Amino acid sequence: MPMVHSEKAAGSETLLTVTDYDLNATLSSGQAFGWRFRDMGWESVIGDRWVRLRAQPQGIHAVTPELPTDWDWLHRYLQCEVILEEILRTFPADAPMESSIAACRGLRLLRQDPWECLASFILSSTKQIVQIQQIHQLLSERYGKEVIVPHGRAPAYSFPSADRLASATEAELRNCKMGFRAPNLLGAARAVAEGKLKLEPLREMALETAREQLCLLRGVGPKIANCVLLFAYGFPTAFPVDVWVLKAIQNLYFPRRRASRRRLETFVRTHFGPHSGYAQQYLFHYMRTSARHG
Repeated sequence: MPMVHSEKAAGSETLLTVTDYDLNATLSSGQAFGWRFRDMGWESVIGDRWVRLRAQPQGIHAVTPELPTDWDWLHRYLQCEVILEEILRTFPADAPMESSIAACRGLRLLRQDPWECLASFILSSTKQIVQIQQIHQLLSERYGKEVIVPHGRAPAYSFPSADRLASATEAELRNCKMGFRAPNLLGAARAVAEGKLKLEPLREMALETAREQLCLLRGVGPKIANCVLLFAYGFPTAFPVDVWVLKAIQNLYFPRRRASRRRLETFVRTHFGPHSGYAQQYLFHYMRTSARHG
């Protein structure tokens, strides 16, 4: 792999003027797995650009070692144009939701690259966030492309394309600590590389149709599909549900009586409004951080 002479990059920085944005909550809430918190800032690779973000009172300070012609790519990824107050007003006015908003105010949904998001959530099955981050990093180091970084920084790599992973073997992928998820990731990479699954047209489909397309992949069920549709495509009512989420809904909304799974799933579909995916992320992050600090 050719070396990148990062010391030649002059770099560029900007201040993204945005209010009501909790950068720490957003980047640590389990929707993206390439971010690391270092020296009071967040670092990752978006596409093929290394970037460092730091929250400031006026917005988000961003630094990249290259000279971008514009910052639209970062605005789009961070969803800076979203008026959060309008979304929060659609949430149900109940005690669990109000507690979630109070604890997580400023949490945003990102708009990620569809392939990286799909691959990451295929890898997420029965894994904790820190473990998914480790696999994500190994894949990038072994199969991604080296990107320009500031002078003195450790090398960084883009997330590998579907084409690149499609050429790997299952054994090679297993060596990235993903275990039984290796054939699932390999199958998805080959489906995308061969054009059997076209990711771009999904954004124009109805939610149910797009979910059905993703669920044709081995290892992708409704929960993973909804994660991708929410975090990569922005479908507002994509509500990822797994056993953990159902348990949280049971504890928060039905504390005195045991609700059936069918009752819980119906409740999820009907209770949280037109931005139920956003509401889910607030509940998920609130419950996860409460359990960690409780």
